[in-house]
Amino acid sequence: MWSVFVQGFGLGLAMIVPLGPQNVLVMNQGIRRQYHLMTAGLCLLSDLLLICAGVFGGSTLLATQPALLLVITGVGVAFLGWYGYGAISYAWQGREQSGAMPALKPLNRQRVIMTMLAVTWLNPHVYLDTLVILGSVGGQMEPQARQWFAAGSVGASVVWFYGLALLSARLSPWLNQNRVQRIIQPVVGIIMWLVALKLAMQGWQMPLFQRLL
Repeated sequence: MWSVFVQGFGLGLAMIVPLGPQNVLVMNQGIRRQYHLMTAGLCLLSDLLLICAGVFGGSTLLATQPALLLVITGVGVAFLGWYGYGAISYAWQGREQSGAMPALKPLNRQRVIMTMLAVTWLNPHVYLDTLVILGSVGGQMEPQARQWFAAGSVGASVVWFYGLALLSARLSPWLNQNRVQRIIQPVVGIIMWLVALKLAMQGWQMPLFQRLL
């Protein structure tokens, strides 16, 4: 069964390593050294719920609820667009001022939690990665093998999210420098806008949206 665990770990890692909204949030909180372990833990908990739902039979949700996916896509596009605008505005403020950039604003616990929930649960890619891809692979296995596959996929989330949070906090003195932030924040904003654009294009092509036009 270790081979099944490794398969789940490898596929799970492949799903979460590409830089996306969750990773950006964990990294930013690590740079702030503020609630970064809590953020990583909440991302892990979300992945745990979604992976288990996908592997143990929840993958049919997306197929039977196209309207729900369309709504999630629309709200996700709006949120990611707003998040990207905030990151680029922050970097632009620093360019307009001579010398130091404005300090990264500390976020209270409630705002961090709400932002984490938004970048996770309003991103349809999360459902496609966990419910569809991981769910379709793990769902075809025998019951015992499913457990090992799900454990491997969740293990990948543990290693990645906590590793990213701890590494970004460790490198915070360097990553928080003005010249580095002038690079990081525009990249963050562009990533958010690219994800939002991709989601918008996918939403436009959804049969349900086409019927509404």
